[in-house]
Amino acid sequence: MVLCTGEKEDTTMEKMNMKHVPRLIFWELTAQCNLKCIHCRAVAMPEKMKGELATDEIFNIIDDIAKVYKPILVLTGGEPLYREDIFDIASHAVSKGLRVALATNGTLIDETIARKIKDAGILRVAISIDGGDAQVHDSFRAIPGSFDAAINGLKLVQKAGVEIQINSTIAKHNVHQVADIFNLALGMKANAVHYFMLVPVGCGVMIADSEMLPAQQYEDVLNWMYDQFRAHKEIELKATCAPHYYRIIRQRAKQDGIKLSFETHGMAAMTKGCLAGSAVAFISRLGVVQPCGYLPVAAGNLRKQTFEDVWEHSAIFKDMRDPALLKDKCGACEYRAVCAGCRARAYYETGDYLDEEPYCIYVPEGYVATPGKGIKAGLGNL
Repeated sequence: MVLCTGEKEDTTMEKMNMKHVPRLIFWELTAQCNLKCIHCRAVAMPEKMKGELATDEIFNIIDDIAKVYKPILVLTGGEPLYREDIFDIASHAVSKGLRVALATNGTLIDETIARKIKDAGILRVAISIDGGDAQVHDSFRAIPGSFDAAINGLKLVQKAGVEIQINSTIAKHNVHQVADIFNLALGMKANAVHYFMLVPVGCGVMIADSEMLPAQQYEDVLNWMYDQFRAHKEIELKATCAPHYYRIIRQRAKQDGIKLSFETHGMAAMTKGCLAGSAVAFISRLGVVQPCGYLPVAAGNLRKQTFEDVWEHSAIFKDMRDPALLKDKCGACEYRAVCAGCRARAYYETGDYLDEEPYCIYVPEGYVATPGKGIKAGLGNL
């Protein structure tokens, strides 16, 4: 989700598929947080929770990772700035040749923290903005003043000379403001804006029925995003937890008579939708490795295994890397290799992370739905 300046990417799908390597590792350093976001994946709490990895454990894991791989390491939480050793962790990772980004709610950033972020070698800071104004954002984050504090945090980080990224989780409460959030990012000259489609995990499970976008509206938002992507080359725009965006860009490019390439569509033409377990991994505060932060299935435990051992040998990761294992509509889809559907939404809906994406309206030609499937998208036996 966080791509930093200077990152060199292979520009052919063939090169990218030669070997599955971790390009992004998201590390939940703590579940402690000062906000009470209604969609929180981490089910964050105001107090520090027991069992979190100690500094020396984290350093050892970083050393093990850096011996074999060179991913972007995204330090997140909860609120990672609650960890007193956060800048030691970042500096240590940088010293081992890893690129480091920070994902924070931004409310704890002052001038001193912004300078420490810069001095630690952190290349980009991603701050969540979940509304185009304070009223919408603060209602989602459940703390008055959080919008203004987050905007101030972005400005201070930018002033310190660090790239800024705006993350925004899109759901029913703020879908009417997707353009406002984008314009806010443009106005701030942010380096990137990443839209996350809500995934029912953590606190998000409790709001799934009331906040998940209907499948058609989900599709409409992704088409709107494609239009902005084509119109605005001055900012990196990315759809996250929205794998069928990568189907849409191919459909739209074909409609427009454009040959999809790195030159026309950047990395969106080279990568695929769901990267969980194939290019992305998540490390919990307890050292548990998952395919992504939204798919709560354990692939391994770094208190017992090296990251390399988990990445190379986990049966779950092997499943995630083989599109031929996808079931029902996703398994029949001609876009399965570039989309793969959201494995986390499939898991939430059915308990099977290889099942079909429940929030996709696309129907492969000739496909007949299994009775009871496709209900969220309005395609099955209602």
